[in-house]
Amino acid sequence: MNGRKITCAERAQLAMMLEVCAFPKPGNVDRCHDYPETRLEHFLASTILARPALERAEKGDGSVGELILDAVESTNIHSGGNTHFGAYILLIPLLLGRDIPGACRIVAETTVEDAVLFYEAFGKTRVRVLTNDELDVNDPGAVEELRKRQMTLYDVMLYSARNDMVAREWINGFTLTRRGADLLHSYGGGGCGAVMGTFLELLSTEPDTFIIKKHGQDVAWEVMKKAREVRDGVRDIVRFDQECIDKRINPGSIADIIIASLYIALGEGWAWDS
Repeated sequence: MNGRKITCAERAQLAMMLEVCAFPKPGNVDRCHDYPETRLEHFLASTILARPALERAEKGDGSVGELILDAVESTNIHSGGNTHFGAYILLIPLLLGRDIPGACRIVAETTVEDAVLFYEAFGKTRVRVLTNDELDVNDPGAVEELRKRQMTLYDVMLYSARNDMVAREWINGFTLTRRGADLLHSYGGGGCGAVMGTFLELLSTEPDTFIIKKHGQDVAWEVMKKAREVRDGVRDIVRFDQECIDKRINPGSIADIIIASLYIALGEGWAWDS
């Protein structure tokens, strides 16, 4: 990359932009597909509006919970809802810690107050959650229960990891984030093809937990199977993409992990414009 070295906050913004612009990305918003309530412009607006929160994280100005809340409040001002909540859960620790080992240290040191602020942020989104959970963010008594149990934000992610692959990244040392970054490096060039190839590879091997919450486990496994067929050249990706769009099957959790992977790869010299 020519010119000055970009900042960590700029790198996070670039990762968010590159993910949403890649296409065809089965089921998700991209430069060729919108959903009626959420369009490409909403994602790009959030990428811009997140800048102050990302800069605060780069400077270490705030805790994880505080900065996730700041990012949500800064971007939750358009009709498309909050487009990047899962991405903030991954990006904020990575910005604070500078890299994956640093992020692992950051998440291990989170506090009960971080958990409380995270629940406040979660309550400001339209993110789908599983119902009948004793720590349901929509339960007015959930925050009191967090304080009673003295659950840190890491504890909340540990509790959620069985049902949420973004939370699982905190517990597993950002394993899929690292894998995605390695996949990006494995392509001869950068750009849309590398992002799309990485997305498809993760989709073909990991049941997306956002799909599970919205449509059930069987649908998530079927999507994974079809993505593997696309990867292996026996299914057409354009038709698969349209099928997912028509059925509103969007693998949003893998998209969040791709953003974190892009952030890491960019910091390691991956050339997005090559």
